[in-house]
Amino acid sequence: MKTIHTDNNKGFTLIELLVVMLILGLLIGIVGPKLMGRGDDAKVSAARIQIESLSSALKMYKLDNGRYPSTEQGLEALVAPPQSGDVPKKWRKGGYLEKGKVPQDPWLNDYVYMSPGANGDFDLMSYGADGVAGGEDYNKDINNWESE
Repeated sequence: MKTIHTDNNKGFTLIELLVVMLILGLLIGIVGPKLMGRGDDAKVSAARIQIESLSSALKMYKLDNGRYPSTEQGLEALVAPPQSGDVPKKWRKGGYLEKGKVPQDPWLNDYVYMSPGANGDFDLMSYGADGVAGGEDYNKDINNWESE
């Protein structure tokens, strides 16, 4: 077999590589921050969904027992029969939550529950990313009485 040699070796020059790296850097700088904020948006959405789910479980508890768990009994009354206060007579075997435990909010804080609530029969909320009452943007409280 005969080997053919040519002097037309095509490749990229250093300048061309630098231009490509500059363009990629600009794209990452523009698109990256927009994608980074999506994690916080997803946590806010997850908190809203969990609050709706917990609210439904609380309503089922009330249907069975005639009242919501007290503030002292808390959300734990959804997974284990309360032993203090008004002990429910018709507590559902297996509880009111599928996984048998009260979830934490997406920022790994406990949900805040009060019954009776200041805004309805019960108040259920997550304090958001900062874990304290109030705040703006991702630190804003997420609750059951306001919906967006």
